[in-house]
Amino acid sequence: MNVEFEKNLSEKESPISRRPGESYFSALKRKLYLDKVLYLMLLPTIVYFVIFRVLPIINMRLAFFQFRRTGAWEFVGLRYFQMLFDTPIFMQILTNTLIISFLRIILLFPFVVLFAILLNEIRSNRFRKFTQIVSYVPSFFSWVVIASIWITFLSPRLGAVNQLFMIFNLPTIDFMTDREMIRGVIFFSTVWRSIGWDSIIYLTIIFGINPHLFEAAEMDGANRIQIIKNIILPALYPAMATIFILNIGFFMRSGFEHVFTFSNDAVQSAIDIIDTYVFRVGLQHGQFSLATATGLLQGLFGVFLILTTHVISKRFTGKGVW
Repeated sequence: MNVEFEKNLSEKESPISRRPGESYFSALKRKLYLDKVLYLMLLPTIVYFVIFRVLPIINMRLAFFQFRRTGAWEFVGLRYFQMLFDTPIFMQILTNTLIISFLRIILLFPFVVLFAILLNEIRSNRFRKFTQIVSYVPSFFSWVVIASIWITFLSPRLGAVNQLFMIFNLPTIDFMTDREMIRGVIFFSTVWRSIGWDSIIYLTIIFGINPHLFEAAEMDGANRIQIIKNIILPALYPAMATIFILNIGFFMRSGFEHVFTFSNDAVQSAIDIIDTYVFRVGLQHGQFSLATATGLLQGLFGVFLILTTHVISKRFTGKGVW
């Protein structure tokens, strides 16, 4: 009976199928009309990507041309890329970008997975929900708000951390102007803002594991560490591989808003990254071609990292983006 029902269902006309004698364009027009509400809902996203993603890609030609005030475009080849590598501070900016990206992407990654596992280990549903809500809240704050909170929290006179130092007769530290401390501040502020929200995917996967697997493991005498190692982590590997590879694509983008809001003259040399350099050169100094060349090089390096990480992951784990 089920086979007959499925056969009858498959024989029914699909909204996107072509009727006898109907042309392709007529079928396409009918499909668009039937799904017009869905396409109207999708329209704002399409407009956003066309304006802020497609058009900038087309205008990447500015990296190879010099725009004259007369409206003429003069082809200059790789001149701006050569200027970029000849810039004295470029290597320092590149080093800062790699260090901060390592902290925000590579070093943060295991903390997110561990946090999801720890949330699953909480036996009280009420306490787990409370912990989730508290950890999700910072992700809704802008970096301007977060920077204000951390600047106040780490203030050398009124900040809670330095107040605690004074209680134990320890010297106070001005974290926001200390070149050795500012990168740690950026890392821990990233953890505070992202760890709850980024763990949602892993926590959802854990909740979706068949409960019978846990029951069988407990009956066989497995402890919690063994259950995490042999049941939970294998279930998380595909998502971990995909998310890690996609995050690697943003390795050269260390977060403009984050770094910019924490920057000041005392620590700029320690956290000046490619994103802030592009902003300074392009918008503040008006060197649009040089800024475009920098952004293009940054994007190409991100594509290279994604493809390389995908190939390595497929080779050793069998999991990748596709």
